[in-house]
Amino acid sequence: MISSDLSLNHARQLQLAAQGLLRPLRRKALFDDLLASIRQMSLLQIDTIHVVARSPYLVLFSRLGDYPPEWLEQALAQKQLFEYWAHEACFIPIEDYPLLRHRMLNPAALGWKYNQAWMDQHHQEITGLLEHIRERGPVRSADFDAPPGQKPGWWSWKPHKRHLENLFSAGELMVTERRNFQRVYDLRQKIMPQWDDRLHALSEEDAVQQMLERSAASLGIFHPSWLADYYRLKRAPVATYLAQRLEQGLVRAVQVEKLGELYVHHTRYSQLENPQTATHTAILSPFDPLVWHRKRASELFNFDYRLECYTPEAKRQFGYFVLPILHRGALKGRLDARMLRKERVLQVRGLWLEPGTRISQQLLDDLPRALTNFARWQGAESVRLEALPPELAHRLPTVWSTGPDSD
Repeated sequence: MISSDLSLNHARQLQLAAQGLLRPLRRKALFDDLLASIRQMSLLQIDTIHVVARSPYLVLFSRLGDYPPEWLEQALAQKQLFEYWAHEACFIPIEDYPLLRHRMLNPAALGWKYNQAWMDQHHQEITGLLEHIRERGPVRSADFDAPPGQKPGWWSWKPHKRHLENLFSAGELMVTERRNFQRVYDLRQKIMPQWDDRLHALSEEDAVQQMLERSAASLGIFHPSWLADYYRLKRAPVATYLAQRLEQGLVRAVQVEKLGELYVHHTRYSQLENPQTATHTAILSPFDPLVWHRKRASELFNFDYRLECYTPEAKRQFGYFVLPILHRGALKGRLDARMLRKERVLQVRGLWLEPGTRISQQLLDDLPRALTNFARWQGAESVRLEALPPELAHRLPTVWSTGPDSD
């Protein structure tokens, strides 16, 4: 008989296993591993901040280890992935296109991501842009000049970029590839010529049910309040979903130490009886699905985390782009890192351990190794720790090479 009472560590192991972060990959990653990892997470969030490797590449590195980053663009160009608004802008397995199509058909519900007034005001120009793409092929925003006198700025988009982004949100354009991480847009009909809304589109109700199912599988164990956030669902029928899955035996209620009642997805039932030990240590992206829902990270991992890149420097507690540190089943710290690409150095400007973290030999061994692998994958030849907490001072090196003999 399987016990309904789980320790907090056991609950964490279930979610880490569901996310592909319980144990490291013990062999060289293959291209198919990248696709399998994205399918396991359901979504791979996109972000352009580049102080270290951009987030989607880093999320995959945390799971696959050393792999060629160009595989991600290859998967997109081969139409095995597509881009759209899911949690935020995400890479999504192409087979899940039907789940998001209803959002494209009602883009006004996306809020700031779509502006109907702009589309109406610039109807003739947008029609001309679509005809240009139809006749001459894919385009980038960079292919069009800004109007004379337009001031630069984060949201000071030139008209053609606004046109492209609105057409993307409406599903008229898709991202066919990325060049230097810039979106390249083409007509949906060219990328998915067989798609027919009358034959293939799901109702919003059916799509939401499937997104809740994807969320539950990718979380492994969850509180009802965690489910809707995964795809940023509004007014999702979580209670109805749970009642149906409980009746079908596809979800099971468990009592978890300190957290009370949570639910386990059927793909994790075997681990209820045979828990697996977490052995993975990795540097995570701030946009990793494990931590992107800050409340869930706080409740399940006791990890209070906030991204401070939009906080004025004087008010930051830690740093601009602070990366969580996963160590053998727990989030035990964070670091403020930057890749100095010309110098080929990974600069760690600050490193902090969570209160109460025990300084074990495993931690002292795993942390430098994880930093070395993280740095080497990005082309760094050395790691430089510029600030250490007192409990690690004199117990870790401050500079070391990432060469093959440094593991």
